[in-house]
Amino acid sequence: MIVIITGMPGSGKSRIVREFEKRGFPSVSLGDIVREETLKRGLQLTKENVAKVSIRLRQELGQNAVAKLAVEKVKTLLENSPLVVIDGVRSLDEVGTFRSAFPEEEIVIVAVHTPPKLRFERLKARGRHDDPQTWEEFEERDWKELKFGIGSVIAMADYMLINDGSKEEYEEKVKALVEEIIRGLNRGGA
Repeated sequence: MIVIITGMPGSGKSRIVREFEKRGFPSVSLGDIVREETLKRGLQLTKENVAKVSIRLRQELGQNAVAKLAVEKVKTLLENSPLVVIDGVRSLDEVGTFRSAFPEEEIVIVAVHTPPKLRFERLKARGRHDDPQTWEEFEERDWKELKFGIGSVIAMADYMLINDGSKEEYEEKVKALVEEIIRGLNRGGA
């Protein structure tokens, strides 16, 4: 089984990934693949460089470029695990790439929704190099994500978590969802 995690920046995707990892399931981050590619091209990890490489990859390899680069990593992980999590899928083209590359695997899409103002506050607090510090930067990043097609992936989700309450409430939702997906894996389907 492949579990695709999607959602806007700062929505809480990584918390779901960590819950699967705590239970022994590996993950591949599409964002990490873009950051690795940025370094391979001799560029520093700045917000601008990562954004440029992300766009350039799609110009060079198509809208599903990052997914194409992830396929071999996912194949390797599936050799030793019945479930692999893919974090950060942003388009239906990317979903299609994984469906084509893994026709025997069940693919489950999990989306997280968090209201924009809450995401902005979380991103500012997170402090990663590419996190927006102003509302304008935040909106610009959201528009970029939406242009990639992330809204369509969210619309196609098999599961939707709403992350608008306390951290503890979200933790409980995440644990319950991960348990449900793992039970489906153990039964041979979600």
